[in-house]
Amino acid sequence: MIRYLALLITLLSIVPAESADWPHWRGPNRNDVTSEPSGWDGKSWLKGELWSVSVGEGSSSPLVVGNRVYLTGWSNNRDTIICLDAESGKEKWRQTYNSPRYGRFSIGDKGLYSGACSTPEYDSETGMLFTLGVDGDLHAWDTRDKGRRVWSLNLYEQYKAQRRPEVAVRKKTRRDYGYMSSPLVIGNQLIVEVGGKTGNLVAFNKRTGHELWKSENRDEAGHTGGPVPIVIQGVPCVAVLTLRNLVVTRIDSPNSGQTVAVYPWTTDFGNNIATPAVSGDSVIITSAYNHFSMCRLKVTLNGATKVWENKLASGVCSPLIHSGHVYWAWRGVHCVDFKTGKELWSGGKVGSQGSCILTGDNRLIVYANKGDLSLVETAKRSPQKYTQLATESILSKTDAWPHVILANGRLICRDRSGNVRCIAVSRNMKSQTN
Repeated sequence: MIRYLALLITLLSIVPAESADWPHWRGPNRNDVTSEPSGWDGKSWLKGELWSVSVGEGSSSPLVVGNRVYLTGWSNNRDTIICLDAESGKEKWRQTYNSPRYGRFSIGDKGLYSGACSTPEYDSETGMLFTLGVDGDLHAWDTRDKGRRVWSLNLYEQYKAQRRPEVAVRKKTRRDYGYMSSPLVIGNQLIVEVGGKTGNLVAFNKRTGHELWKSENRDEAGHTGGPVPIVIQGVPCVAVLTLRNLVVTRIDSPNSGQTVAVYPWTTDFGNNIATPAVSGDSVIITSAYNHFSMCRLKVTLNGATKVWENKLASGVCSPLIHSGHVYWAWRGVHCVDFKTGKELWSGGKVGSQGSCILTGDNRLIVYANKGDLSLVETAKRSPQKYTQLATESILSKTDAWPHVILANGRLICRDRSGNVRCIAVSRNMKSQTN
């Protein structure tokens, strides 16, 4: 009971010591909502470039912890983990290891992705950074000791995951991008979507890498951003969109790994890419292709029930839930009523590439296409129409798959080739280019 309560408290309070940091996939609370203001002063927004670097190929997003920026990239058959000074962009340390450009069973769409695509996970208790390479290399790095490797293992070799099968009714739509999802730290557990024959999820001891448990569900891994914490009737769980289903799994001992709910959701091309969005006991999932819809589910310990499903979709961008509204950026920026699923407005020049953040002053920062950065009003100030305050092209060469982040008055944007720009949104930031 003591262990259960400790885990529940940890899950309910997943907020870093400094809320302005960006230490996880999708931000401080793993939901793309931050307390940081957008920087809009009524007339202007972006205050100039602070620094820029190139880190190698990949679609993983940056992390920011204190005055450090962590990035991953691929070049010359090696994955690299880089630590930069957040103010100057100067390198503090780097670690590398041998890695192929694509996973060993990769098939399809190689012109759209390459290199390290899983966003790292930072643990404030140990100071460790956890990375997952496209070929299944899971590493723990000590950021307090210049990135010294603490432990590592290869998921393909240990759990024997095979090439993802054809799952569509129509044939020749099979896709396998390798390992894409971000690891998740909760308490002492490092939870990873492995997709092996013995369990879709595997939890490791974050300090040692020793296996703690495997999930009952044995689906192949999806291509989303990673497992998402959720509390169901007081029970700590995680939600993950696998190749075949939305699955909710208990993570409390001695029930760790038990399935709480399964909701079928299989997509042509196997591309369940958008990460599930959690609000209370509800989960929103969405895919394009044969589904082309968005669905809200209510989850209990007895399963999942559909609340609504509409004919809107996000192919890539993970939905963002805030104050009774759902937002995303894919083929435009969209706002939907969380209660009913009805679309309230849409607009903007956004293609397939896109991510968005909701700021502390209730605005959306949208990063899209090949590097277009826009500031958009939420439904709080613009309840009936799309209202764009500012837009600027800051990168232009390759897809803006990596998620935009906002931390400590700095926007950090990256493209698929590994070009990174740090832009000030606060006038207190001193530009390194001036």
